[in-house]
Amino acid sequence: GNDQVRFELGYYALEPGIKVIAPWREWDLTSRTKLIEYAESRQIPIPLDKRGEAPFSVDANLLHISAEGKVLEDPWVEPGEYIFSRTVSPMDAPDTPTEITMDFHHGDPVAINGQAMSPATLLTELNRLGGDNGIGRADLVENRFVGMKSRGVYETPGGTILLKARRAMESITLDRGAAHAKDSMMPRYAELIYNGFWFDPEREMMQKAIDATQENVTGTVRMKLYKGNVMITGRQSPHSLYHPDLVTFEDGAADYDQTDAHGFIRLNALRLRVRRMLQGD
Repeated sequence: GNDQVRFELGYYALEPGIKVIAPWREWDLTSRTKLIEYAESRQIPIPLDKRGEAPFSVDANLLHISAEGKVLEDPWVEPGEYIFSRTVSPMDAPDTPTEITMDFHHGDPVAINGQAMSPATLLTELNRLGGDNGIGRADLVENRFVGMKSRGVYETPGGTILLKARRAMESITLDRGAAHAKDSMMPRYAELIYNGFWFDPEREMMQKAIDATQENVTGTVRMKLYKGNVMITGRQSPHSLYHPDLVTFEDGAADYDQTDAHGFIRLNALRLRVRRMLQGD
């Protein structure tokens, strides 16, 4: 799968002359069934799933957990609840929302409900809050770097909350052009990481640009967690670019003249008008 590519690209980037020994590519253990049989024949313990059966192909870290294989290889089969380990079903989540706040400093999440936390502690707490409210499930078919399509079921409770909160914080602190430029970079940035090119110069270059956008991403986001949903209910920042007098539907004190719209619209429509006049239908 993809993981072997990611690991080994990292090895070679850090130590060009390293020799990689990958038994999985040399042995005749060509399936998970054979691998489990091999382990059982040598009394190597294999953790069982909730039903007491051999597990799916599971990858887990602090950010997420994924399950692949077995019945999930059929993209039409609905994943059973026994597959999920970090989240309750949204239908079984509490009937009352959980309200929280998250503080950011230069783009980094630093506190939940006003309590300062280390990155690991903060994500662990978000995983708990998100998991209890059925947040962060995803069933998708991905295009692997090695060329095949693969179906996986993912749980990312804390990461889902963090992403929603961060975007809310950026919505009032990033200039429109900077926000659009950052958004345009993210698909390529994510692709590089997904394919294992963390140490690639292109990724490092993009990282510097992304980091530069985060200088003023400081403030607090308020949200409600409810049955699989993250609902933003407020955001504030000392560096907010949101100007109430500019957007009010009442008389504002800001330097905005609605008659300016006439010239603005005509200038932006110029190329459209010229095309219609010269080319017609």
